[in-house]
Amino acid sequence: MNSAPTGSGTVKKALVVLELVASFERPVKFPEVLEKSEFPRGTLYRLLKTLADEQMLAFNPEDQTYYLGMRLIRLAHTAWKNASLAPIARPFIESLAAEVNETVHLAQIDSGQVLFIDKIRSADRTETLAKAGKVAPAYCTGVGKAMLAFMGHKRLELALHQQAYFKYTPTTHASPDTLIPELEEIRGDGIAYDREEHEQGTISIAAPILSNNGRVLGAVSIATSTVHHSLESLQDFRDALLKTTKEIGAEATSWQFPS
Repeated sequence: MNSAPTGSGTVKKALVVLELVASFERPVKFPEVLEKSEFPRGTLYRLLKTLADEQMLAFNPEDQTYYLGMRLIRLAHTAWKNASLAPIARPFIESLAAEVNETVHLAQIDSGQVLFIDKIRSADRTETLAKAGKVAPAYCTGVGKAMLAFMGHKRLELALHQQAYFKYTPTTHASPDTLIPELEEIRGDGIAYDREEHEQGTISIAAPILSNNGRVLGAVSIATSTVHHSLESLQDFRDALLKTTKEIGAEATSWQFPS
């Protein structure tokens, strides 16, 4: 077990613990948190107790488990409403999912990584790893490449340096040398594809959501299985996808969504 990093303030440590508890995606016992924690037993116990006292975490004395608290959930809901595209985009992506009868993802980019903020699953036949709140790489996802392609030069340069370039599948980009030419193609075409780059057997077509001044606000993808579609047949969804992202961009601009 590593010792706690020096110079870390209490708030930073508390956030690390919150993220660790959340990563289990279920109620978790102290020994489980301790096993993965970078903090000593005493420090971790105090942080968990403080977070529980402040209702950022909840503690069940019967089974001795910690889970996300109502105060944190209320804050997250407020953030979702005020700083996320999700409430603005929801009716548009619901309509798109109903039209194409496939899974639709809504995403934004944060520190060079894709943050999925909404998902509409219209077809039971296709499931994906992505779900609201999940983070994925930008360099090997349709939504990620769609957003990267339309970033300004400085923002793109920073985002490219934040990619890991881990090769998930044989078609995953392993370096910027192959990614950058594709981003140029996406910029010209307005459409990005996930060619089984993150999940074997899953493909998608994606497009960026742009404000009226061309700034990237997010992206939408239509994801499906190679059992049911090919990259060529995804072209059938192109017009509906572009119409949806244009409508979301216009709505977000009129609501003065923070870019």
